[in-house]
Amino acid sequence: MDSQISQSSQEPQPAHTFQVDLRGLVDLLSHHLYSSPRVYLRELLQNAVDAVTARRAGDPGSPARVRLSAEDGTLRVEDTGIGLTESDLHDLLATIGRSSKRAEGLQEARSDFLGQFGIGLLACFVVAERIRVVSRSARVPGAPPVEWTARDDGSYTVRTLPDEARREPGTTVHLQARAGAAEWLAPERVLELARDFGSLLPYDVRVGDTPVTDLPAPWDRSYASPAARRVALARHCHDLFGFTPLDSIGLDVPLAGIRGVAYVLPSAVSPAQRAGHRVHLKGMLLTERGEQLLPDWAFFVRCVLDTDSLRPTASRESLYEDETLAAVREALGERIRSWLTGLAAGDPERLAAFLAVHHLGVKSLARHDTEMLRTMLPWLPFETTDGRLSLEEFAQRHPVVHFTRTVEEYRQVAPIASAQGIGVVNGGYTYDGELVEALPSVRPGTVVAELDADTVTAHLDAVDPAEELALSGFLAAARARLDPLGCDVVLRAFHPLSVPALHLDDRAARHEQARADAEAEADDLWAGILGSLRGGAPRARLVLNHLNPLIRRISSLGDADLVGTAAESLYGQALLMAQRPLRPADSALLNRAFLGLLEWATHSDGGDSAEGGTR
Repeated sequence: MDSQISQSSQEPQPAHTFQVDLRGLVDLLSHHLYSSPRVYLRELLQNAVDAVTARRAGDPGSPARVRLSAEDGTLRVEDTGIGLTESDLHDLLATIGRSSKRAEGLQEARSDFLGQFGIGLLACFVVAERIRVVSRSARVPGAPPVEWTARDDGSYTVRTLPDEARREPGTTVHLQARAGAAEWLAPERVLELARDFGSLLPYDVRVGDTPVTDLPAPWDRSYASPAARRVALARHCHDLFGFTPLDSIGLDVPLAGIRGVAYVLPSAVSPAQRAGHRVHLKGMLLTERGEQLLPDWAFFVRCVLDTDSLRPTASRESLYEDETLAAVREALGERIRSWLTGLAAGDPERLAAFLAVHHLGVKSLARHDTEMLRTMLPWLPFETTDGRLSLEEFAQRHPVVHFTRTVEEYRQVAPIASAQGIGVVNGGYTYDGELVEALPSVRPGTVVAELDADTVTAHLDAVDPAEELALSGFLAAARARLDPLGCDVVLRAFHPLSVPALHLDDRAARHEQARADAEAEADDLWAGILGSLRGGAPRARLVLNHLNPLIRRISSLGDADLVGTAAESLYGQALLMAQRPLRPADSALLNRAFLGLLEWATHSDGGDSAEGGTR
């Protein structure tokens, strides 16, 4: 029998051909399916681990080893797995090449060891020009070792080897680098990739004599105290992600087959920035960019976890969006919610440190989660006329919580409202306006109202009718000059005295002004259409402070042109103080008023007027 096998191994073997265009498939794998050639090592490790798992299913006491050895542009990967027979090898190639196996065949390939083995071998052609596999089956007693040799031109040979070629069951894969790809098979690169992909694998994996696995995972280890655990996890985060976290959050979700940890970023990030999370599937690193793993609001953490329930995409570099992933996303979001609730209940100092950096993320969550809004209400900071306060504290101070919808509106009214005792919240920042409006839902009895120009004006003191009548000429001149700008002039008395004028408008007034500007620049047809849309909304207004000394001096001027120039200057200064963007007409007005005042101040005949204007 031995002589027959030996003779068989020496006879010339016919070359077989894949039932695929291998060159085209390699191009597809390297340029379209896989993000980098580095995944070839993941596929080899996956094949080896699957083989060991398959053997241990029938023989729990069998050895579980994977050994990698790299030198001179070659790589050898040896496992003690279930092995292959010659028939297995041919069936494997049929699985790769048979196009009639659509969804059913793909499912079989995902659940069956041989199918995964074949897909993994094809991935190796991304870096190898020649692949040689020597294997001995543990399923068939007395089965001889077999050899499968393939090249990237699509040809392969299969032959039976003598017993001494491999005594123990298992498989050894030999790779020979293709031109330009030797760096991927260098010993230091192989060790780096093996540690990256396989640090959580459940078996003894080594590159040479260097262990690859590092078990148990940092989040599964026992520690002397919670503080020691935080320190150890912070070190792990720094080694893995390059930053020291504010805190760590356990992500143990047994029902979803999830074990891991979320690290809280130490600095603020944009809500639009999707964090990349490291996802291991049964110990093997699947992706470093698991962006869809957490809810959108949890952009302030980076996760690393191991799962046995999520489904990978065809490239096995990302997660398949299905009901399981949606359920896992919800469960992980709930773990982060529970962490926040726990901080609010028992560790306010750590919560304050967290919110100082990531209040935006919590606000994003709270606007959709009433319970979270109720929990975080005493802690979330808002910009108000009383300083930076929580909505809870602000509502305790003011019977009516006024808010503005834009930062510009807030800047217009904040100094005046504060002096008049009106409490205003700046709702112009992301999520803030929505949260203020939701306040009554978690704090019954709270009155919330949007602050508009009419409300502010109503809180300002009216001027004595006799005094206002005496200044009618001054007001008429000022109104005539600002009327083309769509702005009325109002006289009021208010604090602080240092503010000479206040520019007030609201969204309706700005909309009407934008319509009027467009009408002025349009042709006859569009001007008629825009004119028909003219609304009855109040116009913007310039509120002059009768208590301000400068306003009193200007109102005593007898020169209508000079009063108009002064009104334009006050209008421009009020816009600048409110930090409002200037329209071209506003910029032209500021320039005209500035030059007008310079001309008046330097006019040879303006001495008397100048003297009278400064008395």
